[in-house]
Amino acid sequence: MADIHIERAHALGLAQARKIAFAWAEQAEEKFGMECTYEEGKADDLVSFSRSGVEGTLAVTKNNFDINIQLGFLAGAFKSTIEAEIVKNLDALIDQKAAAPKVAARKAGAPKKAA
Repeated sequence: MADIHIERAHALGLAQARKIAFAWAEQAEEKFGMECTYEEGKADDLVSFSRSGVEGTLAVTKNNFDINIQLGFLAGAFKSTIEAEIVKNLDALIDQKAAAPKVAARKAGAPKKAA
């Protein structure tokens, strides 16, 4: 069996990291036919995923994503391709969220600040 380990540090906080992890799990289900389960915790979350020949986890914290994958014999032959695709998808989601403009929300009915 071949193993893949990918770590990505971030400064998004847990709430934003959860959104990315959930989007990643949705992509894994749609694009790769993975069966994903999402377990939300107080300080960290865990996405477990599997399909024939592949199983793994995505651990999510306020400052880190940690992916561990075990590939079966046949999937192991495509380890570098699988790893590159996972890295590309996760990095795109992180970059997309980090680049999103942060707009300060104001409470409904609150007066606008004078310039």
